[in-house]
Amino acid sequence: MTDALHLVCPHCNAVNRVPQARLAESPRCGQCHQPLFSARPADLSAASFDRHIGRNDIPVLVDFWAPWCGPCRMMAPAFVQAAGMLEPHFRLAKVDTEAEQALGARYGIRSIPTLALFRGGREIARQAGAMGAADIVRWARSHTA
Repeated sequence: MTDALHLVCPHCNAVNRVPQARLAESPRCGQCHQPLFSARPADLSAASFDRHIGRNDIPVLVDFWAPWCGPCRMMAPAFVQAAGMLEPHFRLAKVDTEAEQALGARYGIRSIPTLALFRGGREIARQAGAMGAADIVRWARSHTA
């Protein structure tokens, strides 16, 4: 079945196969039965990051941020709003660079907030600085068209 996509559950990190035609039907995880999309970014840890980046067949847009960062806190509601606009064709996720310093170092995050777009396990685009929801959506779509 070539039209099936692998989607990593944002709740339990299980990999699910979902027919592409059923993406808009609010698919649920086969393991934990939670929705695979909830119009909210997934919080990723070092333990779950590689699984989400490498196993999702849809692009993954990651917000590298920190709790002490004013622009990060200002952009957070826009990132949630963008999740509602981009799902189910994108997975949005957040990485707290304060808690996950090794991930920030691994990807050379020099300023926050930084958005990084991944597809097929590889980073395909990066943008530093806070953006509004419409700009996030436009930027993400422009790199996957």
